[in-house]
Amino acid sequence: MKKARLLVILCLCTIWQSASAQLGGSRAFEFLNLPNNARQSALGGVNITSGWNDLGQIISNPALLNADMENQLVISRLSYFADIANTSLTYATEIGDLGTWAIHLDFLNYGDIQSFDEAGFLNGEFSVNEYAFAISNSQKFGPFSVGASAKLAISDLASFKASALLLDLGGTFKHPEKDLTVGFTVKNMGFLLSDYIEDNGSQLPTDIQLGVSFKPEFMPFRFSATARNLVRADAVFFDPSSNALFGENEEPGFGEEIFRRLVFGTELLFSPNFQLRFAYNHLLRQELKLENVSGGAGFSFGFMFKVKRFEFAYSRALYHTAGGSNTLQMNLNLSGLIKKKTDD
Repeated sequence: MKKARLLVILCLCTIWQSASAQLGGSRAFEFLNLPNNARQSALGGVNITSGWNDLGQIISNPALLNADMENQLVISRLSYFADIANTSLTYATEIGDLGTWAIHLDFLNYGDIQSFDEAGFLNGEFSVNEYAFAISNSQKFGPFSVGASAKLAISDLASFKASALLLDLGGTFKHPEKDLTVGFTVKNMGFLLSDYIEDNGSQLPTDIQLGVSFKPEFMPFRFSATARNLVRADAVFFDPSSNALFGENEEPGFGEEIFRRLVFGTELLFSPNFQLRFAYNHLLRQELKLENVSGGAGFSFGFMFKVKRFEFAYSRALYHTAGGSNTLQMNLNLSGLIKKKTDD
């Protein structure tokens, strides 16, 4: 199992670079594009406009941070193959006249991997971890909100380490009467503090995303559409030699170029305390399906239920016939807990 982890790491880098396969693996810190909460994972891995009451979503768009999230704590765990897992913690608090602020921590653990020399003898084990720390704030101006997240990202790949200082900027328009949110984000702008090796020239996973979420007045559904990879001229990777093996001799056209940038999600709102979530990510499906079977690649689903001050959520995202990922999340409202304990 441990030997398989290194292969899985390489596969994950390919998965989350998705349409950027032509970049040849030159982008570092791709773990920042992982869906680090259950809602985002269930809604296709990319969503920047759903979740005004979900603190976990502020890492996808800091403009979603609002005063109603004060004293909320979110704990989320994303499980992959071979015991690879990402753990996320987010907490929001009010700081005087400075408004509501949030802190966020991501920790991606690939586990211990066995090391062998050229002759095949075991040298021991090494660990692979990546993590990020973020501080977020937002301001509201009528129906408009703007927010920012400052992030420190560190990638520790055995004896190779890299770090970067990054900034996310986001904005939203929330209709004052209808359940309509329009948003944008500019993600992972910044610069390297250090690289894996000298003169390596690692690139940051910078992206621009646009999104919209809308719930018709008399329907229990909220629909979302999110466009990503908007900083890239080409979102389709096509290798004539390899694609011929799958019977695909023609390069994907303009429609595929557009569709692979879009992620579609739907939430079925039974009540404020129970929801179902579904999504389709066309890029993941096209990049990861096999010739004769897809294994559900590109589809994701999940649910949320709330009991008093506790909210639980689960999601499953399908990537390949080999399986998918599972995300468990707990939102806890800490307001009143400390006060009640003091009164007792």
